[in-house]
Amino acid sequence: MTEVFEIDGSSLSLEDIAAVAVERATVAIAKDAYARMEASRAVVEGVVARADTAYGINTGFGKLSDVRIGPNQLEALQRNLVRSHACGIGEPLPEDEVRAMLLLRANVLAKGLSGVRPVVVETLVEMLNRGIHPVIPARGSVGASGDLAPLAHLALALIGEGDVFVSGARVAASEALRRAGIIPLTLAAKEGLALLNGTQAMAGVGGLALARALRVVELFDLAGAMSLEALRGTPAAFDARIHEARPHAGQIAAAAHLRGLLEESEIRESHRHNDPRVQDAYCLRCMPQVHGAARGALRHVRDVIEVEAGSATDNPLIFADEDASQGDGEILSGGNFHGAPLALALDYAAIAVTDLMSISERRIDRLINPDINEGLPAFLSPDAGVSSGLMIAHVAAAALLNEAKVLSHPASIDSVPTSGGKEDHVSMGMTSALKLRQVVANAEYVLAMELMAAAQGLEYRLPLKPAREVERAAAAVRETVPQLKEDRVLAGEIEALAQEIRKGKFDCWRG
Repeated sequence: MTEVFEIDGSSLSLEDIAAVAVERATVAIAKDAYARMEASRAVVEGVVARADTAYGINTGFGKLSDVRIGPNQLEALQRNLVRSHACGIGEPLPEDEVRAMLLLRANVLAKGLSGVRPVVVETLVEMLNRGIHPVIPARGSVGASGDLAPLAHLALALIGEGDVFVSGARVAASEALRRAGIIPLTLAAKEGLALLNGTQAMAGVGGLALARALRVVELFDLAGAMSLEALRGTPAAFDARIHEARPHAGQIAAAAHLRGLLEESEIRESHRHNDPRVQDAYCLRCMPQVHGAARGALRHVRDVIEVEAGSATDNPLIFADEDASQGDGEILSGGNFHGAPLALALDYAAIAVTDLMSISERRIDRLINPDINEGLPAFLSPDAGVSSGLMIAHVAAAALLNEAKVLSHPASIDSVPTSGGKEDHVSMGMTSALKLRQVVANAEYVLAMELMAAAQGLEYRLPLKPAREVERAAAAVRETVPQLKEDRVLAGEIEALAQEIRKGKFDCWRG
């Protein structure tokens, strides 16, 4: 991308984060951010010059905060902090999540409340723009004094230690920086702590997972509309008057989306009169209520992520006086690094997405189950008995749903005291983010399976045509998954359809 994206410490939208993390937009620092950074840095340097005692500037950390550090050891203090905290475990985070972390960390430091030199933010931005991505193990954060271990691995690369990925190859950070002409940082007072205290790992991982979840929640409307047509259901339950009588915004939006998707349907007209059925099953009739509730939950989580993206989350914070030239100000210790707001929200998102999977699985079962599928062939097979059709696709959906239910147990309700009892209540927000990422991936597969099953069911309603948009969507499914005329291996087709969902092939049916 040629667009330059400026950061200044203010809030970022999910689209902003994705533009840099996924689409690799170029990043620059807004000019007005420099004065704020320089003013807060002057306060830190004043503390050092006067030999005042300030946490994290000339003291130890956590339980060791009462240990005073001499002026000749301040650089070693910050360097050792980064090295000692780089205790991440497990597989490295993927490139887009690391890029999100780099962006978010640079942005909150540019806010000018962290006391770092502008060169720290400039180095983060340069690594982003040059495609130098620190190797950051996924696990090891309890989300209390921020995401200490993941952010330590990020900071490690800035000082020329540890490993990075460049164009997919793992190389030493020192070598990657040398090739790019980037000088490794020598961390000054407060700077190591400012890089480590923060919620940018859970915000980066969780934010990108949430962006995918926001796509999924709208596309489950599409899958549900296709299933309703294949099952000869009625859109009467989506009448605007019903939803205006219970005016939750998400419910109203989902109902309107479903009405639009189901316009101009020959299948609907074929059973408008003299249909002995009175009401559809809940998995069809209650789509606006269930899908809408998930929309509302994810909207709330989006708000939390976007506020966090422009929030100062390290400790202590540096508040320079209005006359910044004097280097005067106040240093305040607090707890903005605590991940509770994100942990709770990301757990909420996982629960919402799991509920979407749950209602979708019921629709898949209704499509294939000969006892309740309104005359469709058993398991949507043209030769049931000899062929098993989509029987095991439904089994796979049930397995993914089970896993999502387990992962929906909230991480945020747990706390394990750390740091010798100083950090005696922790958020576990990174666990919440990693769980959400997996739940959303499972949901994308279940969505693919429902689209596949619904498209197959519609084949058996021909020559009657479904609603115009449903017909178009079914044709899009058919570009990846041909009609099932005899049993074949479906695993690759499910994977391919899920990938098309992630790439945005069906985004024109979002609403």
